[in-house]
Amino acid sequence: MPYVNLKMYPGRTDEQKREVARRIVQAVMEVCNVPDPASCPVVIEEVAREDWQAQVAPEIEAKAAQRFAP
Repeated sequence: MPYVNLKMYPGRTDEQKREVARRIVQAVMEVCNVPDPASCPVVIEEVAREDWQAQVAPEIEAKAAQRFAP
């Protein structure tokens, strides 16, 4: 089961969050052959811009070997 945790700055509407989650799930279903969208939860965490360096940047660095860029 894929699980996606998306962190972003605050300010997006619920509609925008639903749409980005829908697109992520659609891509995961297509690429990973996941038959059921309920099998791919997407969690969106808002992190304030001023907290990004302290909270998110260290996590990105710690997981550098697991990071995939297009």
